[in-house]
Amino acid sequence: MQKLAYALIGIGAVVLAVWGIKEFFIDPEVDLLIRIAVGAVGLGLLVLLGVVLRDRLRSNKNDRFKGVDR
Repeated sequence: MQKLAYALIGIGAVVLAVWGIKEFFIDPEVDLLIRIAVGAVGLGLLVLLGVVLRDRLRSNKNDRFKGVDR
């Protein structure tokens, strides 16, 4: 039941975030330069997250101490 609650919270948060982003980029009162800047920052964060995840997955494959317990 707890997993269902977390899933519903996550889905709701994603839907609200997507809606907010869509409304921000569609709003004619927001200057085009601001939209481009916010889009560039968001894209940069996504690229950085992807690079970090890729590096973590690569380092887990080659971890010599994976099975060692403290």
